[in-house]
Amino acid sequence: MTARRPFAFASLAAVAACLVHCGARERDPSAEVRALLDAQVAAWNRGDIDGYMQGYWNSPELRFASGGAVTRGFQPTLERYKKRYADRAAMGTLSFSDLDIRPAGGDAALVFGAWRLARQNDSPHGLFTLFVRRTAEGWRVVHDHTSSAE
Repeated sequence: MTARRPFAFASLAAVAACLVHCGARERDPSAEVRALLDAQVAAWNRGDIDGYMQGYWNSPELRFASGGAVTRGFQPTLERYKKRYADRAAMGTLSFSDLDIRPAGGDAALVFGAWRLARQNDSPHGLFTLFVRRTAEGWRVVHDHTSSAE
């Protein structure tokens, strides 16, 4: 009977460790990532570019690719947005659709989707791919590749 106890204890410990570890690995970040994107859309549609940018990683290592150019760093990306969307008319109303959120490890995810701006005289739209990570501040966009259909 004594010889079985260490084996039974070791087996129970292994199962418990797997449940804890496997559960953490299988955690789906989709709801949290979707909340991040919803907050960005809400900020944009209030005309709040600074609020929109809160969804991005505030780091010089942030990477934003669009229009054939790569912008590196949070501050240059913020400045790019403010220059390109100088007023509410230029900003229009943003919507995201066709979201496909793919977990890429416990603290990372890939997001594929479509964007559209509804403006008075046009409706630019396109696709995006985001790499998001859970940071100390919450989920943040670390890499953004956005294309335009125009």
